[in-house]
Amino acid sequence: MDPVIPCVPCPVTCYPLRLQPGEEIKESLVKKNKLNAAFIMTCVGSVTHASLRMSDSKTVKEYKGNFEIVSLVGTLSTGAHLHASLSDKDGNVFGGHVTGNLIVYTTAEIMIGECSGASFSREHDTRTGFKELVIEKRAQEG
Repeated sequence: MDPVIPCVPCPVTCYPLRLQPGEEIKESLVKKNKLNAAFIMTCVGSVTHASLRMSDSKTVKEYKGNFEIVSLVGTLSTGAHLHASLSDKDGNVFGGHVTGNLIVYTTAEIMIGECSGASFSREHDTRTGFKELVIEKRAQEG
């Protein structure tokens, strides 16, 4: 498994998306967008609930309340690998790996980019124990 393709310029197409109150962000990004090699360019909005896994890869914390999305980053293909930073009413910031239950409060305005010359998939990596990103050059259409 060669996890990296050469750094080659790749045209990017942008897809704006607005999620409504009550929608779950991770699930919506996978379900609504059948993209091959996509990534989150930017996101602003707010959530009422977040399930975030901490850096020890075991601890999952549940947050309930009204939180601003400070950042949302990640890759999208058949699944989503997302990390979020959120802030509470006092401006305290926390974040982690999104495991799900990132529920929109007022809005989530998301700009998605897709690399038209690449294809993303995920394969189990024995070194990390997780399904990790595999990048391949996309076959030419036509």
